[in-house]
This record gives sequence, structure tokens and C-alpha cells, in this order.
Amino acid sequence: MSLGTLVGFLAIIIALYILWQIKQVLLLAFAAVVFATAINQLVKLLQQKLKLSRKNAIAISVSGVLAFTIGFIALVIPPFIEQFQELVTLVPTALEQVSNWNEWLRNLLPDNLIEDVRGLQSLGQNLQSWLDKIVSNFLELFSSTLSVLLNSLLVIVVTIMLLAKPTPYKQIFLLMFPAFYRSRVKTILKKCEENLAGWAIGILFNMAVIAILSGIGLLLLGVRLPLANCLLAGILTFIPNLGPVLSVVPPAAMALLDAPWKAVAVVILYIVIQQVESNILTPIVMEKQVSLLPAVTLLSQVAFAVFFGILGLFLALPITVVAQVWLKEILVRDILDRWQAKPNSHSSNFRKLSEGNKRRSDRQEANLDRSGVK
Repeated sequence: MSLGTLVGFLAIIIALYILWQIKQVLLLAFAAVVFATAINQLVKLLQQKLKLSRKNAIAISVSGVLAFTIGFIALVIPPFIEQFQELVTLVPTALEQVSNWNEWLRNLLPDNLIEDVRGLQSLGQNLQSWLDKIVSNFLELFSSTLSVLLNSLLVIVVTIMLLAKPTPYKQIFLLMFPAFYRSRVKTILKKCEENLAGWAIGILFNMAVIAILSGIGLLLLGVRLPLANCLLAGILTFIPNLGPVLSVVPPAAMALLDAPWKAVAVVILYIVIQQVESNILTPIVMEKQVSLLPAVTLLSQVAFAVFFGILGLFLALPITVVAQVWLKEILVRDILDRWQAKPNSHSSNFRKLSEGNKRRSDRQEANLDRSGVK
């Protein structure tokens, strides 16, 4: 191994180590890119419809998004917390009722499972004890809350910077590639922006529709805590595959407190809503989104959650969408589709033999033509 190769290898190792150490910052930066891409669609819409300058359109868009977020938190979060606390106290009772539902169910389930279900009665007390510990460790709680607020503020500031002047940041990114390939990278970045925008618009619309349909269905069925449950269903729509499965558990448990048939009706309701979302909403709303295979989606969520925690779980889909665009454009189209294997000696000899036979055949036909003319 030459000295240059060794130095290059060590430089790659050091760069990967540094990137791993700042992975949290990189995830926050990517979150800012996602938000900037989504808000930029609103900016373009305001520029086209209202003929505003980009600066004014950005100011209106960012102010509107912040006002909507603050209003949503102020109007929805307090009652949601109150209903969620009631939900926590009612879920153990519902699970206990499952074990006492019928004699055949008691015989069907293992004894240790029945005891575990009964042990869930202390969930409320355990939660209260956990809350007491949090209060006692107020400094640690304050530090964690401050960290979340600072990270959120960082994402907001970077998002505004990217919206205000996106061109310099794109140029810096393009400098990482050879000069002959930069125009191609611009095209790939444009496709990434289109796919991210389509994904963001589609997922927000789907979350709203799922929350509304779930709320209407739960109100018609008379299930307790409809607001908390429908908000939970809408929020968990952000996480495909796992979200719909998790969102049906609390309302089904609430329904068991009233009647077993109501719990079955809740499960059927959620299955129907998810089928509508998967087969109708997603194909119509996300036409611009890069289609992701279900297995790839699930594995990407698990992998990013293991390596990067809760932030990686929520950013798994947009990261996968962008990564799929880059792999498709660079690895598939620019490398694999243009890959031509070198001909071996046998194919070369065969080609030469075929060309020689063709020349001899052409000469014979020419001689026959000349003899025919004579």
C-alpha cells in the first residue's frame, strides 16, 4: 500500500468519525432542510398568486406557520394532556376487563399472562411515582427541556436562513463534487426537493384526514376520549406501518370498558380508515413522492431509531426518500446503466470471424452481380 493510499484511507476514517460525533447536529440540519423545503412551496404559491416579493412571501409564510403552531399548542395540547392522563388511568382497567371477559378467555390465556394483566392495575400508581421522581430531579428535567428548546430554536433559525438565501448553501454543497459533474448534481438536488415537497404535503394531508375520520368515527361509536385518540391517530400516521397498529390500542381499550362489540367496531373502523389512506389518499396525494417499499420503510425506521434515537425515527422517511433519489440517479443511472463489460478473447475472435465471413459474402455477391451484368 502506497503512502498516498494510506493517507487517503486514514482521512476517510477520521472524516467518518467526525461525522458520527456530530450526527445530532447533522440530523437537526436535515430537519431544517425538510422544513425549508416544505415552507418554500408555500412561498412559491404566495409569489405566484399574490405577486409578492420573495422576502415578503417568506415573512408571511414563516409567521403563519409559527402562529399556527403556537395556536395549535395553546388550544389543543392542554385538553389533550388532561384527556391523556385520564386515558392512562383507564387503560389498565380495560386490560383487566379483558382477563375477566369470559371464562373461555381465562382458560385460553396463560396464567402468568393473566397475572401480568392484573398487575397493570398499578400502572397509575407507577406513573405517579415516576412523575414524583421527575419533580424531585427538577434540574435534570430543566436541562432536558432547555436542550429541546434550544434544538428547536436552532432548527427554526437555520430554516429561515435556508429560505432567505438558499443559493450560497447550494453552491457550497456543489463544490464537494468535480466541476464536470456539478450540473448533474443540480438536477439531482432538484429531484430531491420535488420528492421532499411531495412527501411533506402528502403526509400532512394524510395526518389531518386520518385525525378527522378517526374523531368522527369515535364520536359516532361513543368511545371515551375521542380528542386524545383522534390526535394520537393523526400524529402516528407520520410513522407508517408501526403508527396505525399503535394508534388502535388505546381506543380499543376504552371501548372494552363499555362493551366488547364496541372494541371490535373500533378495530374495524381503524382498519377501514387505514385502507382508505393506503389505497386512495396516498396514491392521489403523493403522486410526486418516490414510492418506498413497505419493507424498506420499516427497516429504515428501525435502523435510524437504533442509531439516532427518537429524532432518527421521525426523520427516517425523509432521509430514505432523499437517499433513494441519490442511489437511483448516481448508482443506477450514472454507473450501473452505463457499465459495459470488456469483451473477452472468445467474443473478440467470434466478432472478427463474423466480420470476415460478412466481407467474403459481400465480395461473392458483388462478383455474381458483375457476372450477371456481363
